[in-house]
Amino acid sequence: MLSHLNDKNQPAMVDVSAKAATRRTAHARAVVELPAAVAAAITGGEIAGPKGPVFQTAIVAGVMAAKKTSELIPLCHPIGLEDCQIEISVHDKSTLWVDCRTTVTHKTGIEMEAMTGAAVAALTIYDMCKALSHGIVIRELRLIEKRGGKSDYHLAG
Repeated sequence: MLSHLNDKNQPAMVDVSAKAATRRTAHARAVVELPAAVAAAITGGEIAGPKGPVFQTAIVAGVMAAKKTSELIPLCHPIGLEDCQIEISVHDKSTLWVDCRTTVTHKTGIEMEAMTGAAVAALTIYDMCKALSHGIVIRELRLIEKRGGKSDYHLAG
């Protein structure tokens, strides 16, 4: 049974009132594939695009989005995000990894905040670089790891 459905099969927020608050962490990654025109603009680990420093702006946008996750995802609990770190790295000459790591001490998990932060940072890269090429592809968004709560998860491989 899906956790966001009640006994009448209707949408419902999960009741976490009886759960204990524990430290929870999550790590999500978005992979961004750059066409040659955009990849050529990377210098010193950053893209200085027509709208400003791309990676720095994407990091700020990702943190802001992670903080607003419960406003964007229906039935997602509002939580006091305690830490959110976004790192953008050039994985190879035409691929970026956008990693978002989040932390909270709460009754429910933080993986949606990590996923939202990585997604919006990747979308910001697209928005800021589309003047160079619309061929940018946000290839994947996935949870890499979560710790705390009922179960831990780590992407195999």
